[in-house]
Amino acid sequence: MTATATHPPSVQLPSRPAPRVGTAAAVLVLIGLVAAGIWSVNSLGINLATIAQSLDNAVAFAQRMFPLDFPPLAETLVLVFETLAIVFLATFLSVVLSVPVALAAANATTRGRFSQGTARTLIVLARAIPDLVLAIVFLRMFGLGATAGIIAMGIHSVGMVAKLYADAIEELDDGPRESVEAAGGSRGQQITAAIPQVLMPQLVATALHRFDINLRTSVLLGYVGVGGIGLAIADALRTLDYQRGMALALLVLGLCIGIELLAGAIRAAIMKGSGGSVVGGTWADRLFNRGAADVPGAVRLTPPWTAARAQRFLAGVIILVLLLASLWQVEMSLGVLWQGLLALPETLGLFFPPSTGGALDSLVKQLLVTIQIALAATFIGAVLALPIGILAANNVVANKAVRATFRVFIVVVRGIPELILAIIFVVISGLGGVAGTLALAVGAVGLLSKLVADSLEETDTEVQDAMRTAGASEVQVFFAATVRQAAPAFIAHTLYLLDSNIRAATLLGVVGAGGIGFLLLNASRVNQFEVVTMILILMVAVVLAVEALSMWLRKTVR
Repeated sequence: MTATATHPPSVQLPSRPAPRVGTAAAVLVLIGLVAAGIWSVNSLGINLATIAQSLDNAVAFAQRMFPLDFPPLAETLVLVFETLAIVFLATFLSVVLSVPVALAAANATTRGRFSQGTARTLIVLARAIPDLVLAIVFLRMFGLGATAGIIAMGIHSVGMVAKLYADAIEELDDGPRESVEAAGGSRGQQITAAIPQVLMPQLVATALHRFDINLRTSVLLGYVGVGGIGLAIADALRTLDYQRGMALALLVLGLCIGIELLAGAIRAAIMKGSGGSVVGGTWADRLFNRGAADVPGAVRLTPPWTAARAQRFLAGVIILVLLLASLWQVEMSLGVLWQGLLALPETLGLFFPPSTGGALDSLVKQLLVTIQIALAATFIGAVLALPIGILAANNVVANKAVRATFRVFIVVVRGIPELILAIIFVVISGLGGVAGTLALAVGAVGLLSKLVADSLEETDTEVQDAMRTAGASEVQVFFAATVRQAAPAFIAHTLYLLDSNIRAATLLGVVGAGGIGFLLLNASRVNQFEVVTMILILMVAVVLAVEALSMWLRKTVR
């Protein structure tokens, strides 16, 4: 009898799941974008030789810059106050317009699909139309001065502010609103009683962030006739007065850094004070001491006056005072506003129908240059921002001095408006796409480095600790846990940067930094407003296409 050999049953190991088609497509698109960035850098002629050849121009520019020529103190203060007034009014207007638009766009506060779709469309259009184009339209309506800039920045800001407000409303706990609804409250009562109590910190934080952005934008709008420091810089540089122009640019840098630090401190204080929630009624109830104490037999939930309540009241007074002071500083005239609004149909008639002005080839060519500038600047910025952001992250670098050094570097770089950088690079490297690319690349380093550092610090430390416990080295922990968790956020931030750079590349063309912006400014100066409309249509088409691609990639790689 022959014994039959027995074998232990084989164990079927689980196979690695095949990559999804969407993920594979997203990887190919990302590789394509990287390749397009490299191609753009090469096509624009950006290399070490080009930069080396510009060093002599940089030295000559520095010699013509110094000594800096600051305006007299009284004139400087007037310019600063006028600029801050314009920015404050524009930001205030954007908040006033954004709140109802956000309420109409959010699922939690609207029921009609038509109103929600309309609000979402308004948000997209406000973001897609550059504030420079809006300023050109409003300058035609209201004339030179602050009014056009305030309205242009205010309307354009709705695209960002209303979107963030709508997103914040949808992320809120719907319990308070449902409680008001269950008690028989109307839709309006549900919104006013439940939504603001958690949303107020977000409202203020977003407004502060937009104020910082509008401050940089105001410098650009000075080139088309809006007042403030931007107009003074434009006047100085048109006469090649680099000593005065760069002195004013340094003043803008100081303002930007100071405002960013102040806004960060205010946001931190608000979030710390709110604790993420509000107890004892809505913010209005706590401000005016309305609450359970007003009901007979009820227990008072809030003291009549506390330090926190006094601070909120004082903040409201300060905002009102700033609003009145800003209106007084810019000398806005209701008569001019009314006459401009009456002339709106006539003004819009100048911009239609769109026309290429017989220069379609030139428009398409410069639009391609604008896209190349954005791609090249995003690629260079991402390559430089990665190591800087890593060295600024608390959970990656243990040395506090190293982290602090790179954090300060990021703050300084972020404080420099891209327009100022573009002006400097135009003087150093000449007119064209090289100047625009280098300016946007430096700005990209400031923004993306901060986002990289924040993304690394927001990773799950428990995963990293588990790997250390298993004996992994710090290098292994960094690449296998930290980087792996932060990679989707880095991709999302880079795509956001590409979207922003396309808009910014268009605007920097105003100062000769290459791209279609130069044609846009020339068309407005010779009153070819129908060409301005055609350029706007081309820009919006590109911006919407890039935004749709970015949304798909962010959703796929998440």
